[in-house]
Amino acid sequence: MSEKSRLPSKFLFYLITVSVFLLILSSVFLLQFSKTSFTPSSVFKLILVNGTSVYFEPLVKSRQKQLPFLSSEVSRVDAIRSSKTSELACPVSNSSKKLGSLRKMKTMACDSTQALLRVFMYELPPEFHFGLLGWKGKENQTWPNVSIPSRIPPYPGGLNLQHSIEYWLTLDLLASNIPTVVRPCTVVRVHNSSKADVIFVPFFASLSYNRHSKLHGKEKVSVNKMLQNKLVQFLKGRDEWKRKGGKDHLIVAHHPNSMLDARRKLGSAMFVLADFGRYPAEIANLEKDVIAPYRHVVMTVDSSKSASFEERPILLYFRGAIYRKDGGVIRQELYYILKDEKDVHFTFGSVQGNGINKASQGMASSKFCLNIAGDTPSSNRLFDAIASHCVPVIISDEIELPFEEVLDYSEFCIFVHASDAVKKGYLLNLLQGIKQDKWIKMWERLKEIVHQFEYQYPSQPGDAVDMIWQAVSHKISSIQLKFHRKKRYDRSTSGIITK
Repeated sequence: MSEKSRLPSKFLFYLITVSVFLLILSSVFLLQFSKTSFTPSSVFKLILVNGTSVYFEPLVKSRQKQLPFLSSEVSRVDAIRSSKTSELACPVSNSSKKLGSLRKMKTMACDSTQALLRVFMYELPPEFHFGLLGWKGKENQTWPNVSIPSRIPPYPGGLNLQHSIEYWLTLDLLASNIPTVVRPCTVVRVHNSSKADVIFVPFFASLSYNRHSKLHGKEKVSVNKMLQNKLVQFLKGRDEWKRKGGKDHLIVAHHPNSMLDARRKLGSAMFVLADFGRYPAEIANLEKDVIAPYRHVVMTVDSSKSASFEERPILLYFRGAIYRKDGGVIRQELYYILKDEKDVHFTFGSVQGNGINKASQGMASSKFCLNIAGDTPSSNRLFDAIASHCVPVIISDEIELPFEEVLDYSEFCIFVHASDAVKKGYLLNLLQGIKQDKWIKMWERLKEIVHQFEYQYPSQPGDAVDMIWQAVSHKISSIQLKFHRKKRYDRSTSGIITK
């Protein structure tokens, strides 16, 4: 081929090469400097507080570390992990899965007109809530600064944690007005009670019972009883209470012994409870009240590391108090039936002596975990089993289950009547007859729904906090319907003047 015929080909090759280089260079330039970049301009800081995820907008741009998330711009996120404390061991399940969706949320305060629920929260003194945790704010300061992790008082650990529901709900309401805290806008706090769907009472009733129900020194009335008396007096004098007789008020009394002195006087309010075991039907019932899950005390098993059917050598697991009163006497009967059976672990256990870690290991190594009625129909053992991906076997005829209006528990739990469970051989024959493929289906479902039983701050879409607010919304709709129907012929409220 002649020299002349090769010149156009070389020229064309060089021209294409230079063009591609310029195109790449211009693309890089645009991505780094254009304000219309696809990468969001707001970058969040991931802070792990005592094992609980908290997302904040960066307040200090110096000393930022590179952490690759979405792009080069997002890689400027600064991840700081504060020292964990044994008092607040709150592992976050499925955080990595939800992080992507949370990043898409804007750092802006929730719009009260768009939220599912608008909640007015009383400005009760700290002695009713965070003061019970030992928190002391500045003069006239009612709430801790929840945008700064180090200033959030930790909740006591151990079994106290299982009834910490009021703590998480209160934190969520406080966070709803802070633009830099990323959370779902299911609920937003409003400061005008007339614009609220719900009136929230921030009393840490379970903690008050656990820590302050005994007399100390020269006390004639316990702190717990004193606080309940003061709360009743406060609420009964409020216009908000008088407006609907307290029916739109939300009180968390998750520990079955909390609010013992005040519950009858405040029984028209909506309660958040563990079950109805110690409540008369006229005070607490499914028509008006919400059942919330215990906060589990064992570590949540990573779904990707959850032991399979073959990797769980224990068929049936139970560790806990065996001798109980009331409906819990069945535990003793089952103990004598099952204690010597092969592949069954049925022993006494408590939180002492590394008990929680032992329970975590045992449940994570078992195919089925017993949830037997104790002093009350429910216990945190059910939610420990769910967190361990161990198929729960529920033997509690009076149990009420959280979020059952949206969750079909038969997809991931085995229910056995107490009268059948105590028959010799019945329970083992039932469980041994469950085929591997059925167990795997239930196990897979457990991994799908486990996040709905996680308490964390900030709350995440579909977690326990978010689910409780949705359940409250369902109850409020019913209350509003009854309230409006009652006003149909109430002339005093319709503006009609009669002589």
